[in-house]
Amino acid sequence: MNSEEKKIILKTEGLTKHYGGVKALHDADFTLADGEHVAIVGDNGAGKSTFIRQVTGVEIPTSGKIYFDGNLVNFKTPADAKKAGIEAVYQNLALADDLDVPSNIFLGQEETYFNLGPFSFLNENKMFKQSIDVLAKTGIKIPDIKITMNNMSGGQRQCVAISRSAGFASKLIIMDEPTAALGVQETKQVEKIIRSLKENGVPLIMISHNLRQVFNLVEKIWVFRQGQIVGCVETSKTDGNEIVSLITGVKQGVGEEASFI
Repeated sequence: MNSEEKKIILKTEGLTKHYGGVKALHDADFTLADGEHVAIVGDNGAGKSTFIRQVTGVEIPTSGKIYFDGNLVNFKTPADAKKAGIEAVYQNLALADDLDVPSNIFLGQEETYFNLGPFSFLNENKMFKQSIDVLAKTGIKIPDIKITMNNMSGGQRQCVAISRSAGFASKLIIMDEPTAALGVQETKQVEKIIRSLKENGVPLIMISHNLRQVFNLVEKIWVFRQGQIVGCVETSKTDGNEIVSLITGVKQGVGEEASFI
């Protein structure tokens, strides 16, 4: 291997998912280098979310292989993927509205004084201090982290979800439409966080319909159509028209700047 080549952190070979007779994902070959930021784009039903659900252990593939951090993996649950170092931020955010920021950041990974199952005692002071560090790491400013989620704006909620992932992801972050329901200022804040992850060398996969955002934030664009990967292009060597043509299937084979499958 060339010393300048980056380590491959995620690789799939022939990843396939069928729901009965429906082929939601078929023969997907995908690679992500360590520290790389890429986008996955495509119309609704193109297989984007299905692909992510296989990688994160939400669903078990019908066939194919997943390699993560150099090892063949077989995640049975999202907890398996999290344990391996993969964190995901989904559109529904998976936040507990009645809990405050520290409780949400550590949701499912609570710090305790004594680990005695249902009789464990939470170390709230430690979670409070570590939450401040996690928020600072991602540049998020929340005046009072003891307020509950249902008293926060959509942007603040999204930032808390991203901070939770950034705080615990040791190897990979996956974001599904991270700014879909946000205003202009809130979107800028989330994009700032994504750039900080890049600066810190944390690899990222982003599903997005926002091509402006895609071109501003990532190095490569993977295009899905009808359950298959139909192209992988470098953002510096393409434009919106080419990506749209790949998404819709109107135009094929546009030269050496794209790698088509």
